[in-house]
Amino acid sequence: MIPVLLVFVLAGSALGQDDEGPYRGKHIGKLNSYHHEVGGDVYAVDDYTLLLTAFSYDGNGADTFFWAGAANRPGPQGFIVPDEYGKTNVLGRYLQKDFTLTLPDDKKITDIKWFAIYDLLSQNTFGDIYIPEEFEPPTIQKIPQLAGKSHQVSSGAIEIIDAKRIKLNEFRYDGKAKQAHFWVGVGAQPASKGHKVPDEFGYLDALRAYKGETITLELPGDLTIFNIDWFSIFDLETKENLGSIIIPEGLNVPPSLVKVFPHKDHLPNCLQLHKDFQVSWEIFGPQITIQLAGQVDENAYMAFGISGSTEKSQMLGSDVTVAYLDGYRGFASDYNVTALTPCVRVLGQYKGVCKDELVGGQDSNQMHTASRDNGINIITFRRSLISPDPGDMPYPTEGSIYVIWAMGRLDHNKEPTFHDIYPKTDIRVELGRNESSSNCFSFTRSDTQLREPWAKGQIYDKTIRTFKAYLGPSGGKRGYQGATGQTSTSLAWYINGLLAPELWLRRGLTYSFRVYGGNNPHSAEFYHPLIITDEPHGGFDRLSDEAQSKVRVLTGVEYSRRGRPRPTAAGPLCLAKHKDLTDRRLDDDFPSFRKFNRSLIYTCEEGDPGVLEFTPNTSWPDVVYYNSFTQSNMGWKIHVIDSFSAARSKGSALQINSYVVVSILFVKQFARLFI
Repeated sequence: MIPVLLVFVLAGSALGQDDEGPYRGKHIGKLNSYHHEVGGDVYAVDDYTLLLTAFSYDGNGADTFFWAGAANRPGPQGFIVPDEYGKTNVLGRYLQKDFTLTLPDDKKITDIKWFAIYDLLSQNTFGDIYIPEEFEPPTIQKIPQLAGKSHQVSSGAIEIIDAKRIKLNEFRYDGKAKQAHFWVGVGAQPASKGHKVPDEFGYLDALRAYKGETITLELPGDLTIFNIDWFSIFDLETKENLGSIIIPEGLNVPPSLVKVFPHKDHLPNCLQLHKDFQVSWEIFGPQITIQLAGQVDENAYMAFGISGSTEKSQMLGSDVTVAYLDGYRGFASDYNVTALTPCVRVLGQYKGVCKDELVGGQDSNQMHTASRDNGINIITFRRSLISPDPGDMPYPTEGSIYVIWAMGRLDHNKEPTFHDIYPKTDIRVELGRNESSSNCFSFTRSDTQLREPWAKGQIYDKTIRTFKAYLGPSGGKRGYQGATGQTSTSLAWYINGLLAPELWLRRGLTYSFRVYGGNNPHSAEFYHPLIITDEPHGGFDRLSDEAQSKVRVLTGVEYSRRGRPRPTAAGPLCLAKHKDLTDRRLDDDFPSFRKFNRSLIYTCEEGDPGVLEFTPNTSWPDVVYYNSFTQSNMGWKIHVIDSFSAARSKGSALQINSYVVVSILFVKQFARLFI
């Protein structure tokens, strides 16, 4: 198992910290022990929270509680402090235990004069400690703004939230330095010897432009605010400090609740790719051993490989390993990327992110070890430096190469979906170094709250019989994934201007989709005829004959004389896409789909749309799905109802209070495309 540093990260001496070791907050003192073997130290974590360390009590009191008050000394005039579980039960036995207590009813440490272990029945104090006069508990500390030197670096006041987090208010930087990073270190002023600090999303890429944004940064690994003297925006290429601030000594800040997971790899070279992902390697003889370690969900993958270009890091054309765990079994599968789309058959040939075995090659990776500890997947595999498979790229022992990496979710077939985390800058690595090198640091995890998905789109209007279907970006975790709970590709269906909305259609009425999903079957990425089936994923053309036989296609497919399925509703491509300078990784920053939609640009090919006309009847299930013929997870539900009035009276899973019900919504820019 990987050892875990829980709750309190390592630091040197700080204000109120009496000894070296974990920073626990401001030390109030040791408990005075009178009876029942009470002992331990007490710290103030913040205004409302006490930390007890190495606390002991034999549990033999009759009616004993944690007790606090504002009288001159412990006595009946006080109040119960709930235990570490928030309960007000009689105290049991404690032996050298560490835990936190929160004062009730928003009381502050400065509101009390003492804290005690007190028996109400006998009115005896078994142990206590007094709060010093004018005591100042740890709290967020404000320090001056950045002293900008170039590239328009500036900020408002900087807040030190706790021992590991720094908040930059109204941060600005023009994004034009080639190798600018958040950078920290020791010494009188910023210098090239220091540590990269991941950006607010955990990336270690060169910094993007910031336009007055407020961001929170977490110091990497076991580094804390007490280990550094300065914080800087530093250009590693020119060795220039673009703007910085000196960190005051002895800051009275709360300890960090970030958990630190040290990971010791056994390979000599290690490269930190992201806060949550690192790769290490060793070349021995004709083989290279590679270990991928990532803090990922159980149903997620890690990908690493050689770029498809010799001049930059490029996904297209790359030779990549996709590593994941399925239960206790590890996989490190060999893939080629021939198109920026999940693997599909294009006129009988596989294109996209496909296993080598599907494109006429072989899996050249030899699985070695796989494990998962504390939410970290660790997968080690080997392969030859020069593979006999012509689809594999060689791993050079001299010079450097561009590499690519990504992390994302696996779909229902254990295939990689469009990545959630990936770099935007070039990554160049020298594999055959004479001396080993490592910039990797410990994994960290904080209890961050997930952002709420965007409001789900719905079309519930008995007057609408025609729907316009075109393609657009899937919108990150708050978009398609948040609305449907499914993995996503890079694209999704937009229906009448909404991202993969749920539709309500009445049996016996005739409806039509005007389809603008691309009509070029030679395109692996932009050929999406529309179909309606009884299963939620789509991608009917990708399925085996056996799997296809289990799916009921309600409309959108006809069969040839040989029984092969052919789509019937393919139209010219209409595509909503990000502007050239927009970073798709920032999709989740949009507070709503409407604002996200306004940031997109729209293009349409000429030509008449494909038309999918159908009439739901009594044989149709109550819930069916519109999707792409070629790709999975691009569309969503259609509710087939007998009556709009009956459906509304019964609720029909509509949940009007939970969803945004839209009769029809058109972005003006989109609507003009079809005039």
